[in-house]
Amino acid sequence: MQRLAPLMEEPMDQEEQERGGGSIRTKSWKKWIKTQLQSMIIHKKPDAKVLLSVLGCPLFPVPPLSKMSLQQVSSSAQYIIQHFAAATGCKKLERGIKNTFVTGKITMTMMNDLSGSATVNASPVSHKGCFVMWQMLPEKWLIELVGGGHKISAGSDGEIAWRYTPWLGDHAAKGAIRPLRRTLQGLDPLTISSVFSSAQFVGEKEINGKDCFVLKLSTDQTDLTRRSDSTAEMIKHVAFGYFSQKSGLLLCLEDSSLTRIQTPGSLPTYWETSMSSWMEDYRAIEGSEVVIAHSGRTDVLISRFVETLKGGISVTRMEERWTIDDVAFDVPGLSIDCFIPPKEMKMDFHHQDGPNTFPELLDERQKL
Repeated sequence: MQRLAPLMEEPMDQEEQERGGGSIRTKSWKKWIKTQLQSMIIHKKPDAKVLLSVLGCPLFPVPPLSKMSLQQVSSSAQYIIQHFAAATGCKKLERGIKNTFVTGKITMTMMNDLSGSATVNASPVSHKGCFVMWQMLPEKWLIELVGGGHKISAGSDGEIAWRYTPWLGDHAAKGAIRPLRRTLQGLDPLTISSVFSSAQFVGEKEINGKDCFVLKLSTDQTDLTRRSDSTAEMIKHVAFGYFSQKSGLLLCLEDSSLTRIQTPGSLPTYWETSMSSWMEDYRAIEGSEVVIAHSGRTDVLISRFVETLKGGISVTRMEERWTIDDVAFDVPGLSIDCFIPPKEMKMDFHHQDGPNTFPELLDERQKL
């Protein structure tokens, strides 16, 4: 019996295999490395950390009302919300449902663009992922999201909103406790009703061929100040909800924020982040009269410019598509204890004087 030849561990073309020889093996290995390097340069993958930091689990600009009655109508906005509450059946949520469990899938994509240029990445790479979310009342929620090879999580116990990322660990956000923006993307009718009951009616607009009422919400100056620090000043954070005049459903959700960042010895830099979500596939949850959006799309534009505008404006565009797989109410075993943040984080929260927004957003923006 003849001895078997060693198995070659590096890739090799068929022609080179036929020729054989040690020098050919070396050439094949170098050729494969060269091909991989060229592929990495031409098809450079977007930074999944940036996508997850911005799109993973952002907070909504305005907290929900502490107490809300869906029966009270004293403004145009509350009349529109009455129509929305009737269309989604969220009064049932207010009456007796204790908690909510949701699972879904996401696909995130990032394309860089420069102002004045019509070109973007020729073949943007998408990162697919999934998430699971638990909620007990609007101020108590927890989400775990996996995408781009990373897992992040965020939560709120009604006192602290916090987030965990593998690259920064646990960190908390000060300011008023705000709901998870993902729940307002047509997923939680009760929180949508609570938040927009205090909104201002600002007119009408056509969205995707449908006439909508427009409600506006703005973060007050006190909370903007609490969410700022010595290097990052939150200048504004506003949101708009577009409610269908015919169906009463929330069809589009927009919010934009402007932040001024300045480190010692450098010019101030302004970051404007605009998020627009379109909700689709509204239907009732099985065994319930509650109607939610089962899919949708979110577009994000992040613009960066210095105070003098000499360097122009740098624009980064991101996109997320999501679908909801399962929704369940009153899941057994889910209690208030499930939303308790890590003990060390709670101690740090009561002693820190840092920024009142998730800090890695500022770190990841520097990479754009």
